Amino acid sequence: PVLASAHENGCICLWSIQGNLVKELLPFSKYPSVPLTALCTDVSTKMLLAGSKEGHIMRWCIASFLEDPQNSKNQIKEELCWRAHSTEVVDLFHEKEKDVVVTASIDGSVRLWHAMNGYYLGYFGQARKLELSDISRLILPCDVNNFPTTIKEESKHMEKKKKFEYPLMLDRDK
Repeated sequence: PVLASAHENGCICLWSIQGNLVKELLPFSKYPSVPLTALCTDVSTKMLLAGSKEGHIMRWCIASFLEDPQNSKNQIKEELCWRAHSTEVVDLFHEKEKDVVVTASIDGSVRLWHAMNGYYLGYFGQARKLELSDISRLILPCDVNNFPTTIKEESKHMEKKKKFEYPLMLDRDK
């Protein structure tokens, strides 16, 4: 068993049940790290989902890592990132049967997304019937203008790097 915690610096920490830190992850994106506000996994714990204060959802594949956390070849890979809301994500969950991610925001909206590609499916309270099987058309909510991004970078970019301090030093010659 592994416990996951989301932090204000945008880092996800994975802990053993004995309380030892197993791994630290930072989302790989072109945006600076923002506080993470929600975490969940699918029922089989193959994917880890995180929501951010800026409305982004990130998805990692954690299956091989959980099979053998000691093996350095079994990495956690960030696979997908998308903007789900224009404001903070306060909750999210994965529904296995329809393979959808349900997200809730501080603005009061609850939206549905296809879990594998981040395509928008609709929102609770919309006039039309929710069509969960039609993922052929790529639409976005009115307050979001970025399409989902598939992460193709190596997982080494997502592991939190060791921090180095570079103190200021006075150089009188300069």
